[in-house]
Amino acid sequence: MTLVAHGLGATPGEARIPASGLPGTRVVVTLPSHGDAPDAPPGYWDYGRIAADLGTVPADHAVGVSLGAGALVRLMSLEPDRFQRVALLLPAVLDQPRQPITLQQLSDLTTGPPIYVAERRAALKRLEAAAEQLPGQVAVPDASALAAVSTPVLVIGAVGDPLHPEDVAKATAAAFPDGELWLIDSPSPMVTHRAEIRHRLVSFFAG
Repeated sequence: MTLVAHGLGATPGEARIPASGLPGTRVVVTLPSHGDAPDAPPGYWDYGRIAADLGTVPADHAVGVSLGAGALVRLMSLEPDRFQRVALLLPAVLDQPRQPITLQQLSDLTTGPPIYVAERRAALKRLEAAAEQLPGQVAVPDASALAAVSTPVLVIGAVGDPLHPEDVAKATAAAFPDGELWLIDSPSPMVTHRAEIRHRLVSFFAG
């Protein structure tokens, strides 16, 4: 079973992208204020709380994108042997607070067919509280806690993405004893390199 945790503001279609082609059962979690899920309760947007929610899924493998990646990092810091393999796509933060983000920034990065753009912007309207609460937080207070994780971890980062700095991807991969970094020379690799990412994830989880 593979747990798939999406990024902030992901549409249902975006959330399913990393699950494509993976063998076995795939559980694509829908966080509050996304898709058909109810709105998040007050104070929800905390990496520890999101990690606790992800921890309720009895999965062998896990994939996290952006916010989902940060929550998985927190979960692994608390339960080092929780998963057999983990892929972290576009991590936005590790042990240093990220720069403040706005929903307008996320919206401005949205490209594609008009119907998709409208769907994405509608999704972001429900996330004002997340944009206020997440800046200043870290995935883990001290990255050295990840030294206890023996799980193979694949980190996929982007070059030129202001919301997912490549330095964070490099630091995240380096924090795991069996971490592997793949930097893609694109500011939006989930769009420009989707087929390559799918192939790499399938190969990684196949061992």
